[in-house]
Amino acid sequence: MAQSASEITPLDYTRYDFKNPETYRLRIPKGLNRDVVREISRFKNEPDWMLEYRLRAYDHFVARPMPDWGPSLSDLDFDSYTYYANPLLEGETKRSWEDLPADIKNTFEKLGIPKAEREYFGGVGAQYDSGTVYHKIREDLAAKGVIFCDTDTAVKEHPDIVRKYFGKVVPYNDNKFAALNSAVWSGGSFVYVPPGVDAGIPLQAYFRINAKNVGQFERTLIIADKGAKVHYIEGCTAPIYSTDSLHAAVVEVVAEPFSKLRYTTVQNWSKNVYNLVTKRAVGYESSLVEWVDGNMGSKITMKYPSVYLKGRGARADILSVAFASEGQIIDSGAKAVHSAPDTSSKIIAKSIAIRGGQTSYRGLLHVAPGATGVKAAVRCDALLPDERGRSDTYPYNEIHEEDATITHEAVVGKIGEEQIFYLMSRGLNESDAIHLILMGFLAEFSKELPVDYALELNRLIQLEMAGAVG
Repeated sequence: MAQSASEITPLDYTRYDFKNPETYRLRIPKGLNRDVVREISRFKNEPDWMLEYRLRAYDHFVARPMPDWGPSLSDLDFDSYTYYANPLLEGETKRSWEDLPADIKNTFEKLGIPKAEREYFGGVGAQYDSGTVYHKIREDLAAKGVIFCDTDTAVKEHPDIVRKYFGKVVPYNDNKFAALNSAVWSGGSFVYVPPGVDAGIPLQAYFRINAKNVGQFERTLIIADKGAKVHYIEGCTAPIYSTDSLHAAVVEVVAEPFSKLRYTTVQNWSKNVYNLVTKRAVGYESSLVEWVDGNMGSKITMKYPSVYLKGRGARADILSVAFASEGQIIDSGAKAVHSAPDTSSKIIAKSIAIRGGQTSYRGLLHVAPGATGVKAAVRCDALLPDERGRSDTYPYNEIHEEDATITHEAVVGKIGEEQIFYLMSRGLNESDAIHLILMGFLAEFSKELPVDYALELNRLIQLEMAGAVG
């Protein structure tokens, strides 16, 4: 007799849905104004140029209207959030795991961070609400000149590199939430890989929201210099509260000529988190940028990883997955902007909407005048396991060169009764049969993940499927 999946892997959401007492060394009261922006900068003892940047961004945030497209954000009250809550004092980021406060250490122990550090990754960072509490890189990578630290530290210790790239890929006036992040950002990862260096082993960061009504606004900047190679992985979780939290990150990625850079995300925010993120990469001559982007959890997600191909022969591969269940709207997709000749891109988007969840693919494929010889392909696959889920596709193709080779394919499907019957005839119950079909649908995504993350994805799908059938 076959074991069910639930017997093999216990469905225990408490791995993610736990919370610690809210004890913070630094915390700002709810609400946002210029004084809050100044206070955040003062806590961090930042240089004048960063404070000035923050204040310009804040003014733009106030002046800019809310987006009039996509999911409704009408319930979002910016004055109901705390914009800075740090369990440590600024500058107290730990390099030794044992130096962390017990409750924070236990949080990340439950989430598997030390295990990841010991067994797989070349560097690990951990952010808890507004504060980066832990950051460490392997000595052999540091000896090669690889820099991996939190972005606050980078502003102080590597100002020349930061000022060269910060806000250049995603300017503060790009959109309302990029402006918000630019005004109140805290934490995030800074990665610099020198010319010709292959980091070899992935670098990982983990972002955790613990307190209710807290906004998390990490700022991540990753640079692969000429001919360098690096793989960066991030994970995200939050406990469940009856009130909402806000996550508005900005990620800037720079792939210099002949470099290769992969950015992998697996998010599992709780269903009370607004996840409003701007992620963008620039690829120069003969570079390769890969986004592997998994979106689960959250109340509303708006995220569209983008690659701007600015050098001849640059390439972009984007693989985006969305899974929406009851009470969730995941509006995700990808953008590829071809500004140089002989560039190529491939976008694969997969989504599953179940129990009333809503998914949308919103994408842009742009070929600029003069960008000859472009090759690009877009594929959108949606799966609706029941009658309640909804999936929409909003593709935008802007092609300004006649010799471009462009393909676009979109498919929406349901799980066939004959598929379920066949698997049940082999000893599976109905729920396990549907789970197996879903994982097969996502196989293209899961095979690109490190083993621990692929197993995690499998468990998360099982959790969402529990009780969905019957």
